[in-house]
Amino acid sequence: MMRSVADITMNAHLKGLSQPKTAPVEKIGNKFGEMLKTSISEVNQAQISADRAAEQIAAGETKNLHGAMIKLEEADISLRLMVQVRNKAVEAYQEIMRMQV
Repeated sequence: MMRSVADITMNAHLKGLSQPKTAPVEKIGNKFGEMLKTSISEVNQAQISADRAAEQIAAGETKNLHGAMIKLEEADISLRLMVQVRNKAVEAYQEIMRMQV
C-alpha cells in the first residue's frame, strides 16, 4: 500500500514539473525595469546623502567625520557596483547581438 501512495506523489510531482510556471516575458521585463529603477534611485540617494554629509563637514555643522566618511564610501561602492552592473548588461546585450540566427 505504501508503494502506491509514493507512486501517486511522484507522478503528481513529475506532472507539476512538466508544466513550467513561468511568467510572461512582459511581466519579467517589468520586474527587471522596476528593480533597475529602484537600484538607480538607491544609488542616487546614497550620493545625495554623502554630498550632504560632506557639506556639513565643510561648513562645520557637524564634527562626525567618521560618519561622513562612511557615507562617502558607501556612495562610492554603490556607484561602482552600479557601473559594473551596467557594464555587464551592455556586454550581455552585445553578445546577444553578435549571435547568428
